[in-house]
Amino acid sequence: MQKFLEGKFDLVVIGAGHAGCEAALAGARTGLNTAMLTLNLDSIAFMACNPSIGGTAKGHLVREIDALGGEMGINADKTCMQIRMLNVGKGAAVQSLRSQQDKNAYHREMKRTLENTKNLTIIQGEASKILVEDGKVSGVETSYGGILECEACVIATGVYLNAQTITGDVVKDSGPNGFAPATLLTQNLMELGYNIRRFKTGTPARIDGKTVDFEKCTVQEGETNIYPFSFINGKVPQSQTPCYLTYTNQTTHEIITGNLERSPLYNGTITSTGPRYCPSIETKVVRFADKERHQIFIEPEGEDTNELYVQGMSTSLPHDIQQDMYHSIAGLENCRIMRYAYAIEYDCIDTLDIYPTLEFKKVKNLYTAGQINGTSGYEEAAAQGLIAGLNASLKIRNMPPLILRRDEAYIGVLIDDLVTKGTEEPYRMMTSRAEHRIELRQDNADFRLTQKGFDCGLVTNERYTVFLQRKADLEKVFEKLNEKIEHSLVDAFLKQKGFDGAFSAVTYSDLIKRGIALDDICENFAILQEYEQSVKQTAEIYIRYEGYLKKGREQIERAKKLEEKLLPEDINYGEIDGLRLEAKEKLEKIRPASLGQAGRISGVNPADIAVLMVYLTLKK
Repeated sequence: MQKFLEGKFDLVVIGAGHAGCEAALAGARTGLNTAMLTLNLDSIAFMACNPSIGGTAKGHLVREIDALGGEMGINADKTCMQIRMLNVGKGAAVQSLRSQQDKNAYHREMKRTLENTKNLTIIQGEASKILVEDGKVSGVETSYGGILECEACVIATGVYLNAQTITGDVVKDSGPNGFAPATLLTQNLMELGYNIRRFKTGTPARIDGKTVDFEKCTVQEGETNIYPFSFINGKVPQSQTPCYLTYTNQTTHEIITGNLERSPLYNGTITSTGPRYCPSIETKVVRFADKERHQIFIEPEGEDTNELYVQGMSTSLPHDIQQDMYHSIAGLENCRIMRYAYAIEYDCIDTLDIYPTLEFKKVKNLYTAGQINGTSGYEEAAAQGLIAGLNASLKIRNMPPLILRRDEAYIGVLIDDLVTKGTEEPYRMMTSRAEHRIELRQDNADFRLTQKGFDCGLVTNERYTVFLQRKADLEKVFEKLNEKIEHSLVDAFLKQKGFDGAFSAVTYSDLIKRGIALDDICENFAILQEYEQSVKQTAEIYIRYEGYLKKGREQIERAKKLEEKLLPEDINYGEIDGLRLEAKEKLEKIRPASLGQAGRISGVNPADIAVLMVYLTLKK
């Protein structure tokens, strides 16, 4: 094949899914001449599974992406059909935004944004080889012989590497939704030194909305009085599209259990590892045999289509069994399946092979992001894409990398888990993974991260101005809430709320600490009317959880001491007396950046950390 120079770039991003889009935008917006290579322009930011953004912990990731200067939150707000706040009955730390997206509009809007971004070139083609010179990336070769010379590369291939879709006994070489798979790059990655593994995910059927009896389902309306994903947007849509709730039943379960021998998950056709926290309906019925029913959400795919997404019914059963299964559910008795469900297997890497910057340990300036790193979910992918693209840019610009700590962001937790602990199954972000989640709320993502994004050159002046205004407003709200209230006024208000009267001077903050909602306080005393609701909510959370936040910050300060004790890059763990053999092997493989990271490695115990501390002291 005749090879030719297709272009010279600073950064090449392979893939145009949610990780690839954020990586390419991060590179181009920080001044790099960037190319984004994708198998198909029609698959840019394509929602191959659920047409939604956010969810528990995932909403936190989207707000953090936005705070750092990313695009996912803005695009989600543009194409939102319905939005809700999850876990409102629980504490502020675990409340998360989740929105239903217009699937096609989401793709179109992101494609339009990419096409109109300065410094960004979009190319349709398949990457076949990463070119390396002297241990560093020098370019990307396409299947047509094109050479894209570059200083750095981000691989964000999603679920496309050697992808196969599986339904019943039918196995096809195919990417999601019928898109072509990427068949050439895996072998090259293995030659470069990546450890390749095989993961699996799946998706439910799409059904024709005209054939659903919604009267038999429970309507699920959106919310209009909550804030959106992006900090630079004002309000959520006031007109929203409903979703619907129904359930499986005994008949559904009997159809499934009676046909397990035809299920690829149970007859040996599928041998790869699937997501624990997003199981197929077969797995749910088998694993939770005592449950009489499972929730099924019927969700719209877009304003321009009748297709509905059947959340909770992911399966790889044959088409005839799928028909029987779906038709057994209330409201879906006569539904017409437009796209059948399937499982998909794909190649991904072992994330213990990459640094916290998401750079490959064996090839300089080569980064990976998204589902190739063994994660699941659009939000996890986009978060990694932004960090990978930004760190590639920072390195090329001779600036320090952006490595977020576990106490700074859910993104920090996500990446630290991947590069320190690794994952043996598709990784999903959850609030329980974050030990400092009271600090890492979605309402304060900009206060935690926007300054960092601005310092890296990714946050625009427009975003930064909004951030500074919110910061100033929050300070003014705190000042007002710490003012003392006239005794007669507060005494009457407390008695009205069922509390004992005030015996001493009381501030508005004191009322919040007593459990009175800030909205009630503002209404009764006619204060803070000029400030945004989101700013007042953040102030209320800080005041209400002041004690917990104080304890949390003390824990963070203690943990920082270990994070600040850096380990030399050239350290030879095999020569350190006192380390156990398992610890030596794990430390040598992962090569942690600090004592804090070393302590989180499975197989490294406190005694090993003590040995390392002594070693560092003697080394000094």
